Amino acid sequence: MTRTRCSVLCAALLALAVPLGVSAQEAPPPPAAPAAPAAPVEWSKLSPQQQQVLSKFGTQWNSLPPERQQALARGSERWLGMSAQQRDQARERFNHFRALPPEERQALRSRWQQFQSLPPEQRAFMRQNFHRFQQLPPARRQALREQWRNATPAQRSQMIEHARQQQQHQRPSHR
Repeated sequence: MTRTRCSVLCAALLALAVPLGVSAQEAPPPPAAPAAPAAPVEWSKLSPQQQQVLSKFGTQWNSLPPERQQALARGSERWLGMSAQQRDQARERFNHFRALPPEERQALRSRWQQFQSLPPEQRAFMRQNFHRFQQLPPARRQALREQWRNATPAQRSQMIEHARQQQQHQRPSHR
């Protein structure tokens, strides 16, 4: 794929990109699955490190819905697995998210839910292209953002369609 096509693809995919540092308090609920109801997580079953990370929820833990308990437990595991630098970056992204107006936060949540509803291979492809976009020089990324912002809805649709066609041509045929 040429650099220009890759750049256009990345710009189209950027529209669905969201910060990763959203806390469990602000994060959208995971998409509902037609599975059995979530089982509660007992506070005593959490490690002492998880209890420390989740200490502000300790007094109300038993009143939280089981889905929320599970999400918080998973989030605390991820947090504990991060390096100090990763934690600092996550805090920074979260603070940026919290500083956004409510409408923008809701738009980000909505885009995150759209992303989560995609098939795994499409999510992986989008992540790959987002990382490619991040590797571009800052001036090129900014130019692509401007190109996307200034595009009409029809032009954006064309960019997205072009990206989909490129995606199909990139996939090896294993059928």
